[in-house]
Amino acid sequence: MDWETLRERLERILQREVTVEKAPAITGKDFEPRANKTVFEATKDVRFVIYGSLTHAEEQLVSLLFDHQRSQDRRGRSGAGFSEEERQATLLSAWVMDRLEQGDLDAVLPESFAAWPSLSGMKIPVLLYGEYPERQYTSYGELRKLLQSFFDEEVTLIPLHNKQWVILGDEILLGDKGEEELEVSLQDFASGLQEMFSSEWVGECHVAITYPVQPSKKLIAAIVMLRETMELGRAYRFSSNIHMPWELRLEALLDKASDNAKRRFVDGVFKRAEPSLDAELITTLDTFFSENCNVSDTAKKLYIHRNTLLYRLDKFKQETGLDVRDFDHAVLVKLALLLYKVTKRK
Repeated sequence: MDWETLRERLERILQREVTVEKAPAITGKDFEPRANKTVFEATKDVRFVIYGSLTHAEEQLVSLLFDHQRSQDRRGRSGAGFSEEERQATLLSAWVMDRLEQGDLDAVLPESFAAWPSLSGMKIPVLLYGEYPERQYTSYGELRKLLQSFFDEEVTLIPLHNKQWVILGDEILLGDKGEEELEVSLQDFASGLQEMFSSEWVGECHVAITYPVQPSKKLIAAIVMLRETMELGRAYRFSSNIHMPWELRLEALLDKASDNAKRRFVDGVFKRAEPSLDAELITTLDTFFSENCNVSDTAKKLYIHRNTLLYRLDKFKQETGLDVRDFDHAVLVKLALLLYKVTKRK
Protein backbone atom coordinates (compact mmCIF):
# COMPACT_ATOMS: atom_id res chain seq x y z
CA MET A 1 0.00 0.00 0.00
CA ASP A 2 1.25 3.49 -0.87
CA TRP A 3 0.78 5.06 2.56
CA GLU A 4 2.05 8.45 1.39
CA THR A 5 -0.63 8.66 -1.29
CA LEU A 6 -3.30 7.76 1.25
CA ARG A 7 -1.88 10.31 3.71
CA GLU A 8 -2.08 13.07 1.09
CA ARG A 9 -5.66 12.18 0.22
CA LEU A 10 -6.77 12.15 3.85
CA GLU A 11 -5.07 15.51 4.39
CA ARG A 12 -6.87 17.07 1.40
CA ILE A 13 -10.27 15.65 2.33
CA LEU A 14 -10.16 16.25 6.08
CA GLN A 15 -8.26 19.54 5.68
CA ARG A 16 -6.11 18.61 8.66
CA GLU A 17 -2.46 17.66 9.06
CA VAL A 18 -1.90 13.90 8.74
CA THR A 19 1.35 12.04 9.44
CA VAL A 20 2.39 8.39 9.11
CA GLU A 21 4.39 6.70 11.86
CA LYS A 22 6.02 3.29 12.02
CA ALA A 23 5.47 2.07 15.53
CA PRO A 24 4.02 -0.85 17.49
CA ALA A 25 0.31 -1.45 16.94
CA ILE A 26 -2.20 0.22 19.22
CA THR A 27 -3.53 -2.61 21.32
CA GLY A 28 -7.27 -3.14 21.33
CA LYS A 29 -8.32 0.00 19.48
CA ASP A 30 -8.74 1.09 15.89
CA PHE A 31 -8.09 4.66 16.93
CA GLU A 32 -6.88 6.48 20.00
CA PRO A 33 -7.60 10.16 20.71
CA ARG A 34 -4.72 12.13 22.23
CA ALA A 35 -4.32 15.82 22.95
CA ASN A 36 -6.10 17.26 19.94
CA LYS A 37 -5.02 14.44 17.63
CA THR A 38 -6.34 11.00 16.71
CA VAL A 39 -4.17 7.97 16.08
CA PHE A 40 -5.42 5.22 13.73
CA GLU A 41 -3.87 1.78 13.36
CA ALA A 42 -3.38 0.99 9.66
CA THR A 43 -1.37 -2.22 10.08
CA LYS A 44 0.53 -3.85 12.92
CA ASP A 45 3.47 -1.50 12.40
CA VAL A 46 1.98 1.54 10.65
CA ARG A 47 -0.32 4.13 12.17
CA PHE A 48 -1.74 7.44 10.99
CA VAL A 49 -1.89 10.54 13.18
CA ILE A 50 -4.55 13.12 12.32
CA TYR A 51 -4.15 16.47 14.07
CA GLY A 52 -7.19 18.47 15.12
CA SER A 53 -10.57 17.27 16.34
CA LEU A 54 -12.63 14.87 14.19
CA THR A 55 -16.38 14.44 14.06
CA HIS A 56 -17.86 11.09 14.99
CA ALA A 57 -18.66 10.41 11.33
CA GLU A 58 -15.07 11.18 10.30
CA GLU A 59 -13.71 8.81 12.95
CA GLN A 60 -16.03 6.00 11.86
CA LEU A 61 -15.27 6.33 8.19
CA VAL A 62 -11.51 6.66 8.50
CA SER A 63 -11.62 3.51 10.66
CA LEU A 64 -13.68 1.85 7.94
CA LEU A 65 -11.03 2.77 5.37
CA PHE A 66 -8.33 0.96 7.34
CA ASP A 67 -10.67 -1.96 8.05
CA HIS A 68 -11.04 -2.43 4.30
CA GLN A 69 -7.29 -2.37 3.79
CA ARG A 70 -6.63 -4.88 6.59
CA SER A 71 -9.37 -7.16 5.27
CA GLN A 72 -7.84 -7.12 1.79
CA ASP A 73 -4.37 -7.79 3.20
CA ARG A 74 -5.69 -10.80 5.12
CA ARG A 75 -7.47 -12.24 2.11
CA GLY A 76 -4.45 -11.49 -0.07
CA ARG A 77 -6.79 -11.05 -3.00
CA SER A 78 -5.54 -9.85 -6.35
CA GLY A 79 -6.86 -6.85 -8.28
CA ALA A 80 -5.09 -3.84 -6.84
CA GLY A 81 -7.00 -1.52 -9.16
CA PHE A 82 -10.35 -2.56 -7.71
CA SER A 83 -9.15 -2.21 -4.11
CA GLU A 84 -7.92 1.30 -4.92
CA GLU A 85 -11.38 2.15 -6.22
CA GLU A 86 -12.85 0.90 -2.94
CA ARG A 87 -10.47 3.05 -0.92
CA GLN A 88 -11.38 6.09 -3.03
CA ALA A 89 -15.08 5.40 -2.48
CA THR A 90 -14.51 5.18 1.27
CA LEU A 91 -12.70 8.52 1.28
CA LEU A 92 -15.55 10.10 -0.67
CA SER A 93 -17.99 8.52 1.79
CA ALA A 94 -16.11 10.12 4.70
CA TRP A 95 -16.43 13.54 3.09
CA VAL A 96 -20.12 13.01 2.29
CA MET A 97 -20.97 11.87 5.83
CA ASP A 98 -19.15 14.83 7.32
CA ARG A 99 -21.04 17.29 5.09
CA LEU A 100 -24.35 15.60 5.96
CA GLU A 101 -23.55 15.79 9.66
CA GLN A 102 -22.74 19.50 9.30
CA GLY A 103 -25.93 20.12 7.29
CA ASP A 104 -23.92 21.68 4.47
CA LEU A 105 -26.32 21.13 1.54
CA ASP A 106 -24.46 23.55 -0.73
CA ALA A 107 -21.07 21.86 -0.36
CA VAL A 108 -19.14 21.39 -3.60
CA LEU A 109 -16.80 18.47 -4.16
CA PRO A 110 -13.15 19.08 -3.25
CA GLU A 111 -10.86 19.19 -6.29
CA SER A 112 -9.42 15.78 -5.36
CA PHE A 113 -12.87 14.25 -5.97
CA ALA A 114 -14.19 16.54 -8.68
CA ALA A 115 -11.31 15.46 -10.92
CA TRP A 116 -12.52 11.84 -10.96
CA PRO A 117 -13.88 11.01 -14.44
CA SER A 118 -16.69 8.96 -12.85
CA LEU A 119 -17.99 12.11 -11.11
CA SER A 120 -17.96 14.43 -14.12
CA GLY A 121 -21.00 15.33 -16.16
CA MET A 122 -24.64 14.71 -15.25
CA LYS A 123 -25.37 11.65 -13.11
CA ILE A 124 -28.51 9.80 -12.03
CA PRO A 125 -28.50 9.69 -8.20
CA VAL A 126 -29.97 6.55 -6.62
CA LEU A 127 -30.22 5.61 -2.94
CA LEU A 128 -30.29 1.90 -2.14
CA TYR A 129 -31.51 0.64 1.23
CA GLY A 130 -31.17 -3.04 2.17
CA GLU A 131 -34.00 -4.39 4.30
CA TYR A 132 -31.78 -6.80 6.23
CA PRO A 133 -30.57 -7.08 9.86
CA GLU A 134 -27.85 -4.70 11.02
CA ARG A 135 -25.59 -7.65 11.86
CA GLN A 136 -25.63 -8.83 8.24
CA TYR A 137 -22.69 -7.36 6.36
CA THR A 138 -22.63 -6.62 2.64
CA SER A 139 -19.25 -5.78 1.16
CA TYR A 140 -18.48 -3.02 -1.30
CA GLY A 141 -16.96 -5.57 -3.65
CA GLU A 142 -20.08 -7.76 -3.79
CA LEU A 143 -22.37 -4.88 -4.62
CA ARG A 144 -19.90 -3.33 -7.07
CA LYS A 145 -19.64 -6.57 -9.05
CA LEU A 146 -23.42 -6.82 -9.20
CA LEU A 147 -23.66 -3.28 -10.58
CA GLN A 148 -20.98 -4.01 -13.16
CA SER A 149 -23.00 -6.98 -14.39
CA PHE A 150 -26.13 -4.81 -14.73
CA PHE A 151 -24.74 -1.69 -16.41
CA ASP A 152 -22.89 -1.24 -19.66
CA GLU A 153 -21.77 2.22 -18.56
CA GLU A 154 -19.52 3.06 -15.61
CA VAL A 155 -21.24 3.78 -12.28
CA THR A 156 -19.99 5.16 -8.97
CA LEU A 157 -20.84 3.43 -5.68
CA ILE A 158 -20.64 5.34 -2.38
CA PRO A 159 -21.22 3.50 0.93
CA LEU A 160 -23.09 5.56 3.53
CA HIS A 161 -23.34 2.68 5.98
CA ASN A 162 -23.87 -1.06 5.79
CA LYS A 163 -27.55 -0.78 4.78
CA GLN A 164 -27.47 2.40 2.71
CA TRP A 165 -25.59 3.04 -0.54
CA VAL A 166 -25.53 5.84 -3.11
CA ILE A 167 -25.24 4.90 -6.79
CA LEU A 168 -24.38 7.46 -9.49
CA GLY A 169 -25.12 6.33 -13.02
CA ASP A 170 -24.38 8.27 -16.19
CA GLU A 171 -27.34 10.21 -17.62
CA ILE A 172 -26.85 8.29 -20.88
CA LEU A 173 -28.35 5.22 -19.16
CA LEU A 174 -31.79 6.84 -19.49
CA GLY A 175 -31.51 6.86 -23.25
CA ASP A 176 -32.56 9.69 -25.54
CA LYS A 177 -35.72 10.83 -23.76
CA GLY A 178 -37.56 14.12 -23.87
CA GLU A 179 -38.20 16.16 -20.75
CA GLU A 180 -41.81 14.94 -20.48
CA GLU A 181 -40.64 11.32 -20.46
CA LEU A 182 -37.88 11.85 -17.89
CA GLU A 183 -39.91 10.82 -14.84
CA VAL A 184 -41.20 7.71 -16.59
CA SER A 185 -37.65 6.78 -17.62
CA LEU A 186 -36.37 7.29 -14.07
CA GLN A 187 -39.16 5.12 -12.69
CA ASP A 188 -38.35 2.34 -15.18
CA PHE A 189 -34.67 2.66 -14.31
CA ALA A 190 -35.40 2.40 -10.57
CA SER A 191 -37.74 -0.56 -11.13
CA GLY A 192 -35.05 -2.46 -13.01
CA LEU A 193 -32.52 -1.80 -10.26
CA GLN A 194 -34.90 -2.78 -7.47
CA GLU A 195 -35.86 -6.02 -9.19
CA MET A 196 -32.22 -6.91 -9.80
CA PHE A 197 -31.17 -6.13 -6.22
CA SER A 198 -34.08 -8.06 -4.71
CA SER A 199 -33.43 -11.19 -6.73
CA GLU A 200 -29.61 -11.22 -6.82
CA TRP A 201 -28.42 -9.26 -3.79
CA VAL A 202 -29.66 -9.78 -0.21
CA GLY A 203 -33.42 -9.94 -0.68
CA GLU A 204 -35.89 -7.14 -0.01
CA CYS A 205 -34.58 -3.63 -0.57
CA HIS A 206 -35.81 -0.11 -1.34
CA VAL A 207 -34.69 2.25 -4.11
CA ALA A 208 -35.11 6.04 -4.18
CA ILE A 209 -34.28 8.04 -7.30
CA THR A 210 -34.40 11.66 -8.38
CA TYR A 211 -33.52 13.87 -11.34
CA PRO A 212 -29.96 13.85 -12.77
CA VAL A 213 -27.53 16.22 -11.07
CA GLN A 214 -23.97 17.42 -11.47
CA PRO A 215 -22.12 15.74 -8.55
CA SER A 216 -19.41 18.38 -8.37
CA LYS A 217 -22.05 20.92 -7.24
CA LYS A 218 -25.18 19.09 -6.12
CA LEU A 219 -24.13 15.72 -4.67
CA ILE A 220 -24.93 16.51 -1.02
CA ALA A 221 -28.27 18.16 -1.84
CA ALA A 222 -29.25 15.15 -3.97
CA ILE A 223 -28.35 12.69 -1.19
CA VAL A 224 -30.37 14.69 1.34
CA MET A 225 -33.38 14.61 -0.99
CA LEU A 226 -32.98 10.88 -1.59
CA ARG A 227 -32.79 10.13 2.14
CA GLU A 228 -35.90 12.21 2.83
CA THR A 229 -37.69 10.50 -0.06
CA MET A 230 -36.68 7.07 1.24
CA GLU A 231 -37.94 7.90 4.73
CA LEU A 232 -41.27 9.20 3.44
CA GLY A 233 -41.76 6.29 1.06
CA ARG A 234 -41.06 3.65 3.68
CA ALA A 235 -43.37 5.39 6.17
CA TYR A 236 -46.35 6.27 3.97
CA ARG A 237 -46.13 3.80 1.09
CA PHE A 238 -44.89 0.66 2.75
CA SER A 239 -46.47 -1.48 0.03
CA SER A 240 -43.99 -0.01 -2.49
CA ASN A 241 -40.21 -0.44 -2.68
CA ILE A 242 -39.57 2.31 -5.25
CA HIS A 243 -39.73 5.91 -4.06
CA MET A 244 -39.59 9.14 -6.10
CA PRO A 245 -39.90 12.68 -4.69
CA TRP A 246 -42.45 13.84 -7.29
CA GLU A 247 -44.83 11.09 -6.12
CA LEU A 248 -44.48 12.00 -2.45
CA ARG A 249 -45.19 15.74 -2.46
CA LEU A 250 -48.42 15.34 -0.49
CA GLU A 251 -46.72 13.04 2.02
CA ALA A 252 -43.87 15.54 2.41
CA LEU A 253 -46.38 18.25 3.29
CA LEU A 254 -48.36 16.08 5.72
CA ASP A 255 -45.23 14.85 7.45
CA LYS A 256 -44.48 18.34 8.71
CA ALA A 257 -47.52 18.15 11.01
CA SER A 258 -46.97 17.05 14.61
CA ASP A 259 -47.92 13.53 15.68
CA ASN A 260 -50.77 14.92 17.77
CA ALA A 261 -52.12 16.92 14.83
CA LYS A 262 -51.99 13.81 12.63
CA ARG A 263 -53.92 11.75 15.19
CA ARG A 264 -56.55 14.47 15.68
CA PHE A 265 -57.12 14.67 11.93
CA VAL A 266 -57.49 10.89 11.60
CA ASP A 267 -59.85 10.70 14.58
CA GLY A 268 -61.90 13.60 13.24
CA VAL A 269 -62.35 12.02 9.80
CA PHE A 270 -62.90 8.39 10.74
CA LYS A 271 -64.52 9.02 14.11
CA ARG A 272 -65.45 5.60 15.46
CA ALA A 273 -64.84 3.70 12.22
CA GLU A 274 -61.20 2.89 12.91
CA PRO A 275 -61.84 -0.73 14.01
CA SER A 276 -63.43 -1.37 10.57
CA LEU A 277 -60.31 -0.23 8.71
CA ASP A 278 -59.02 -3.71 8.07
CA ALA A 279 -56.43 -4.65 5.44
CA GLU A 280 -59.09 -5.44 2.83
CA LEU A 281 -60.81 -2.07 3.18
CA ILE A 282 -57.54 -0.14 3.14
CA THR A 283 -56.45 -1.98 -0.02
CA THR A 284 -59.83 -1.27 -1.60
CA LEU A 285 -59.64 2.46 -0.85
CA ASP A 286 -56.01 2.73 -1.92
CA THR A 287 -56.79 1.05 -5.22
CA PHE A 288 -59.89 3.20 -5.73
CA PHE A 289 -57.78 6.34 -5.37
CA SER A 290 -54.93 5.01 -7.53
CA GLU A 291 -57.50 4.30 -10.28
CA ASN A 292 -58.76 7.90 -10.14
CA CYS A 293 -61.97 6.91 -8.29
CA ASN A 294 -63.16 4.88 -11.27
CA VAL A 295 -65.42 2.07 -10.04
CA SER A 296 -65.04 -0.22 -13.07
CA ASP A 297 -61.24 0.10 -13.25
CA THR A 298 -60.92 -0.46 -9.49
CA ALA A 299 -63.05 -3.62 -9.61
CA LYS A 300 -60.88 -5.00 -12.45
CA LYS A 301 -57.69 -4.17 -10.59
CA LEU A 302 -58.95 -5.94 -7.46
CA TYR A 303 -60.38 -8.88 -9.44
CA ILE A 304 -63.81 -8.46 -7.84
CA HIS A 305 -67.30 -7.87 -9.21
CA ARG A 306 -68.38 -4.27 -9.60
CA ASN A 307 -71.27 -4.83 -7.18
CA THR A 308 -68.86 -6.19 -4.56
CA LEU A 309 -66.87 -2.98 -4.76
CA LEU A 310 -70.01 -0.84 -4.51
CA TYR A 311 -71.08 -2.83 -1.45
CA ARG A 312 -67.74 -2.12 0.26
CA LEU A 313 -67.93 1.59 -0.55
CA ASP A 314 -71.55 1.82 0.66
CA LYS A 315 -70.68 0.02 3.88
CA PHE A 316 -67.81 2.47 4.46
CA LYS A 317 -70.23 5.35 3.85
CA GLN A 318 -72.67 3.99 6.43
CA GLU A 319 -69.94 3.64 9.05
CA THR A 320 -68.23 6.98 8.50
CA GLY A 321 -70.70 9.20 6.69
CA LEU A 322 -68.09 9.62 3.95
CA ASP A 323 -68.83 8.79 0.32
CA VAL A 324 -65.50 8.46 -1.51
CA ARG A 325 -67.32 8.90 -4.83
CA ASP A 326 -67.79 12.52 -3.76
CA PHE A 327 -64.69 14.62 -4.48
CA ASP A 328 -64.56 16.48 -1.15
CA HIS A 329 -65.07 13.29 0.84
CA ALA A 330 -62.48 11.47 -1.29
CA VAL A 331 -59.87 14.13 -0.49
CA LEU A 332 -60.54 13.83 3.26
CA VAL A 333 -60.34 10.04 3.21
CA LYS A 334 -57.18 10.07 1.08
CA LEU A 335 -55.42 12.37 3.56
CA ALA A 336 -56.72 10.46 6.59
CA LEU A 337 -55.59 7.13 5.15
CA LEU A 338 -52.06 8.43 4.59
CA LEU A 339 -51.87 9.67 8.18
CA TYR A 340 -53.55 6.57 9.60
CA LYS A 341 -50.80 4.37 8.16
CA VAL A 342 -48.10 6.23 10.11
CA THR A 343 -50.00 7.05 13.31
CA LYS A 344 -51.30 3.54 13.94
CA ARG A 345 -47.71 2.25 14.16
CA LYS A 346 -46.57 4.77 16.79
